[in-house]
Amino acid sequence: MSNPVSRGDRILSGMRPTGRLHLGHYHGVLRNWVELQQEHECFFFIADWHALTTAYEEREIISQNVWDMVVDWLACGVNPNLATLFIQSRVIEHAELHLLLSMIAPLGWLERVPTYKDQIEQLREKDLATYGFLGYPVLQSADILVYGAAGVPVGEDQVSHVELTRELARRFNHLFGREPGFEDKAEAAVSKMGKKQARLYRELRRRYQENGDAEALHEAQALLESQQNLTVADSARLAGYLEGGGRTVLPEPQALLTHAPRMPGLDGRKMSKSYGNTLSLREPAADIEHKIRTMPTDPARVRRNDPGDPDKCPVFDLHRVYSDADVRQWAETGCRSAGIGCLDCKGPLIESVKAEVAPIRERAEALEDDPEHVRQVIGEGCERAQGVARSTMQEVRSAMGLDYRAR
Repeated sequence: MSNPVSRGDRILSGMRPTGRLHLGHYHGVLRNWVELQQEHECFFFIADWHALTTAYEEREIISQNVWDMVVDWLACGVNPNLATLFIQSRVIEHAELHLLLSMIAPLGWLERVPTYKDQIEQLREKDLATYGFLGYPVLQSADILVYGAAGVPVGEDQVSHVELTRELARRFNHLFGREPGFEDKAEAAVSKMGKKQARLYRELRRRYQENGDAEALHEAQALLESQQNLTVADSARLAGYLEGGGRTVLPEPQALLTHAPRMPGLDGRKMSKSYGNTLSLREPAADIEHKIRTMPTDPARVRRNDPGDPDKCPVFDLHRVYSDADVRQWAETGCRSAGIGCLDCKGPLIESVKAEVAPIRERAEALEDDPEHVRQVIGEGCERAQGVARSTMQEVRSAMGLDYRAR
């Protein structure tokens, strides 16, 4: 994993409580969390409000899902002595910052989030025609920004959400963190560019600010670099005016990609409970064997002696995660030459998954027998998290002119 943040920086991430966790969560996030907590100030939260964006009609199961997930976190090695574990809805400042950010979030930015259309397509049976679903990336941004997180560990499919968070932080800082008279000074600098160039700059700025047009941003930056009659101060001022500048109230986070940013499921798609293609972290050994043995393979291998193509086989996707180079080479060569059958290919995977899941399952069973300890961990984490969030919101309210304390 490439780590663009420094040792000791604050890290934040969360998960929706959709039930017991699976290997996609473990390889995509949890193993990374366990490593990060050794070197960073980590905040990990249960995103129960996010669960309502796609499952508001199933609210009766969210509470149980929360505690099941905390048990899985602890069983995987997330340590409450090293990290702060808490529940999103118990820190009300998330909701306040979400509301304030929603006032400045361009609609086009939300509609452009890649997972928006993807989930609408994949989850057709659910009613997703709600503001909560469209606006959940803003809530996700609030989750991150309220803690001033420097880094957010995510899979590759969530990088766009972190980028949106950066854009919202930049926009907020531009609107509310500027120097006194910033806009007047910036407009004066624009006028120095000449009528034609000034008109182009304003149009490019409008396209970026209103529509999130990345190409317009790049064109405007290039335009500024070509200006010879601007002072260094005016150039810097116009760069900030274009994409956000002034005092940094909300720091921009970085996305931290994991070793396996996309964990394949039993059907070749991303492993997800929504797709019904998962292996649970507490999966019994017999179920692991059954699920892997019945996985679909390359459809061209109708008979045992038919050669196959590993690149078209979900089983080989799992080999890329679980097997070393020698086993992968054995599986690939055997598949292409029909030297091994599909069940032969699945054998090493079955043993590897069993070995990984067994100790996690044992620790989870012990934690289930001590629910009071699990609740105490979360209670203490909520108190720590709220202290940090309150401090951020004091700064936000002050920057937005919403601080009504006696002066």
